[in-house]
Parts: sequence; C-alpha cells; structure tokens
Amino acid sequence: MQSLNATLFHPGIARFLGRSLALVAGLVLFGCTSTEVRTTAYTPLTVEDSAIPEGRLLDVGIVQFDPGLETTEVSEEDLVFPELRQAESRYIAVTLSESLQSSQGWGAVRVVPSARSNIDVTVTGRILQSDGETLTLEVTVVDSRGQRWFTREYSEKASHYAYDRKHPTEGDAFQGLYNRIANDMMVYRQQLSDQYVAELRTISEMKFARSFSPDAFSRYLTQSEDGIYQLKALPAEDDPMLQRVRRIRERDYLFVDTLQGYYGTFVKSMEAPYQEWRALSFEEVQQMRELKRKARNHTIMGAAAIVGGIAAAGAGGGAARQAANVAVAGGGYLVKSGFDRRSEAKMHIEALQELGDSMEAEVEPQIVELEDRTVTLSGTVENQYRQWRELLKEIYEAETGGLDGSI
Repeated sequence: MQSLNATLFHPGIARFLGRSLALVAGLVLFGCTSTEVRTTAYTPLTVEDSAIPEGRLLDVGIVQFDPGLETTEVSEEDLVFPELRQAESRYIAVTLSESLQSSQGWGAVRVVPSARSNIDVTVTGRILQSDGETLTLEVTVVDSRGQRWFTREYSEKASHYAYDRKHPTEGDAFQGLYNRIANDMMVYRQQLSDQYVAELRTISEMKFARSFSPDAFSRYLTQSEDGIYQLKALPAEDDPMLQRVRRIRERDYLFVDTLQGYYGTFVKSMEAPYQEWRALSFEEVQQMRELKRKARNHTIMGAAAIVGGIAAAGAGGGAARQAANVAVAGGGYLVKSGFDRRSEAKMHIEALQELGDSMEAEVEPQIVELEDRTVTLSGTVENQYRQWRELLKEIYEAETGGLDGSI
C-alpha cells in the first residue's frame, strides 16, 4: 500500500494524472452541455368571433398524412414502426380536422383518402417525427386555384403531465401543434377578398365538372404556366349538364361524409392503445436519452483515463508503469460500463417494438354500411374511393346519354 501511495503521489505521475482528470472533467462537461432542452408553450385555438357569411365559407379537405416512411429510414433506434405510422397518418388528419371545425371558420371540413384538386382548400402533410415525446409535421396548404398558402414545419414536445393518469389533461398531447396549424390557416383565409373566395368556390365546381365531362367544361377554365387557374366564363345556371354535375357532386359529398364516420370510428378504436403507446414511449424516450447520456459520459471518462494511463507510462520508471496500469484498468471499466448502458437502452427499444407490433392488431379497419350496399374498408381507403368515383362516372354517363367523360 505504501509503495502504491508513493507511486500515485510521485510528482511526475501526479502531473500526468492531474492533466488526465482535467481532460475527463472537460469532456464530461462538454457531453453534458450538448443535451438539448426545449420547452413549448401551449397555443390556444383561435375561434371566429362572429358568424361568417355563407358565401365566404371554404370547404377543406385534409388528406390522410404521409407516414414519412419513404424519406425516413425505418429504425428501432428512432422509434419508427411502419404499422404505427400508417395508423397515425389517419389519426393526425382526423385530429387536425377537429381543430379546424372547432375554429368555426370554415365550411365542411373532411378527411379524404387522396388529394383532389376540386376542393376549395386542401391540406397535405408528412410525419417527420413521432415518438410520444415529440411530434414534428410538415404541412402544405393549397387552394383549388393552385395557389399555395404555405408549407411549414410544426414541432412540439409533449408536456410531462400529458400522460399523467392521476391528472389527465383534456385533448391530444400535442393539441397546441394542431391549434397552430388551424390558426395559421385562419390568418391566411382572413386576408382573402370576397371576390377571391367567390372565384375559388366556382373554380372548385368547374374542376369537378371538368373531371366528368372535359369537353363540356374545360372551356370555362384556363391555367397559367405556373399552374394557377383562372375563370374564363361561366355556364348558365339552368344549364342541364351543370345541374347533373351538381347532383353528382352532392352524392360524392354524401359518400365522403360516410367516410368521416369510418375515420371517426377508426380513431376511436385506436385511441386507447395509441395513447397507452404514447405514454410508454414518452417514458422510454426519456430513459433512453438519460441512459445514452450516461453511456457517453462513461465512455468519454474511460477513454480519457486510458489516454492518461498511456501518457503516464511514458514518464518512465516502474512507478509510472504501475500508475498507468491502474489508469488503463479503470478506464477500461468505464468504457465497458458505457457499452452496457447502451445495451440496456436497446432493451427499451425492443420493448417499444413489441408495443408497435401489438397495436397493428388493435386498429383493424371497420365495415361501413352505405344506403345500397355494405363496404368493407379493409386495406386502403383509396381503393374503395376510386371504385366509388367510377360508379359516379357510370351514373353521370347514364344520365347524359353516354356522353364521354373521364375522372
């Protein structure tokens, strides 16, 4: 023991170890300061303070969101599970539609299976991150004229109390994010003139009519090189073909309204397991971040100790070599401890994978009863909606005596 103490307090060795400890402290402080801390203030929803005239109400179609699997590598490390993202693509669209409806600033707000250019305002989006703690979306809003309102990225971190079972909060854990999107849309819409809104509604109708009968309705619209539509003329109000198109459009609205019941049932059925997954994921994400922080610090400390031990060995003499062995051994232990913690983090990720897999079985598609038939909305809703549009085309052609039209 005496020889070890003498070795450790040898002036030359003490200087080397002191430098090593300084290096360790500096690296640990660097590792700690790299941890990101963010807070997000809740954004309330802006609600129209007065009734909007019927002529200024714009219908909104929210396309079920892109799950972001094509541009994001499917990775357990980043908590990206394909089955879960597919379910979220519908959940997010429905939740956003509820926010827009609550703002009382729009006409009909519907979730639609795919983008359609004949809706007054279309909202599309992509999921960039969703792990229970952070939700990040890219949202684009365009109107039927072809004018892009904006493309923006929205991100929010869930409150620590969002998943508190003892004191549950009302609404979605990321309700503030949806409110910000709805508020931005309202600000843009309020800047539109009455003439622009009226023309927008008419362009939507003409584009719908043109999709069924291009020969009859294409002459009423023109499109610029940058993709912006303008009205050239209008058909007479008593035009029989226009009357037929309007009846077809009403039937289309009824079908899409039926789909809203499907989306609502889908979201309701997935809400319990989804919120449970979010709550557990929230905890896992925080634990993994802490584990990785500790693993990083332990690895840094271990590497610095090994470097210090090697440097001490270069001082020469048996005492120096003995101190070097102590430092290298201690550093090796810290490095191993860091890798062990990373393995522990991996176990938490695997637990999330099991949760994601189990959720797939709990959000099965529903069966929707229509007036004349029963439709099983299994697989993609897009396929069912395409069948419906083909049926509308058959109805229109039958009413117009077989006039050529395409969708």
